[in-house]
Amino acid sequence: MNAPTDLIRLTQFSHGGGCGCKIAPALLTEILAQAPIRGLPKELMVGIESGDDAAVYRLNDEQALVATTDFFTPIVDDPYDFGRIAATNALSDVYAMGGRPIFALAIVGMPIDKLPVAAIQKVIAGGESVCAKIGIPIAGGHSIDTLEPIYGLVALGLVHPDKVKRNDRARAGDALVLGKPLGVGILSAALKQGKLFPAGYKQMLAATTMLNTPGSRLAEMEAVHAMTDVTGFGLAGHLLGICRGSKLGAEVRFDALPLLPEALEWARQGVATGASDRNWKSYGTEVKLPEPFPDWKRKLITDPQTSGGLLVACAPEAVEAVIAEFRREGFTHAATIGAMRSGEAKLTVY
Repeated sequence: MNAPTDLIRLTQFSHGGGCGCKIAPALLTEILAQAPIRGLPKELMVGIESGDDAAVYRLNDEQALVATTDFFTPIVDDPYDFGRIAATNALSDVYAMGGRPIFALAIVGMPIDKLPVAAIQKVIAGGESVCAKIGIPIAGGHSIDTLEPIYGLVALGLVHPDKVKRNDRARAGDALVLGKPLGVGILSAALKQGKLFPAGYKQMLAATTMLNTPGSRLAEMEAVHAMTDVTGFGLAGHLLGICRGSKLGAEVRFDALPLLPEALEWARQGVATGASDRNWKSYGTEVKLPEPFPDWKRKLITDPQTSGGLLVACAPEAVEAVIAEFRREGFTHAATIGAMRSGEAKLTVY
């Protein structure tokens, strides 16, 4: 007989939680190196060329379709919270392109012989609650029997073709604004180790279930040149994506980074995910750190974020307006963290 729902710990079934279970950047690049790219239609405005957050396909002069998919294994034990986090994370990619979600499809993989039906229902209900919050339906999906719980969405949205926000259009001198605090991966590691306090769980849940809705309005600003969301590759990894695509360097001031308070405490005690080190091995040669720079700080900039914040490159004179858009939606931690610079496509932290 299956265990009661309240005794189930979803994270016990997963080898890595949330966006921390992403394939490491270097390995992913190797895997995709031989992938053929042929016969791309002229209507495909954004594909895989810059590792952007979603594909964008022009429908007409006024509309382009934003299409993405995201799913992962549990980052928390509560089924309903897992569904909420996974859905929020998937929808974030639409907002990161400047789009507005219109509907979603569910991706469900569950170990049917290990989880009670009630727990699976709660996962799906959590995802549906997020979509209901922004007034879109989950219009279908696909489910399979798996060894680990998996949940996510195919998210579809619309954006004006002239207002798509890519990750490879930053300009030298642009300011960098981060919408959410870092540290989700560290808190998830503390949770899996049985160390996380209720206050830390509350911080993690608040961050990971906050929809990146400002992205749709930031798309209206011509002074916003590039945008992405910070997820499994950490702040450094996703910022390096902007650098490579834009053929620019970037500078980040560590003390300016917004951090989840309890994550900072656990980071200082050495708590981190395995994905943090995998990220560093993938792109550490592209990051210049000051001396001395404690390892716990390094792990914060490579910490995999699940449902992380929008990272915006904008003209310096637009910073106040960009942060005001975040504040309007309750993103109290939004902050300017650095700038784009001409030169080699590397990241300097100081």
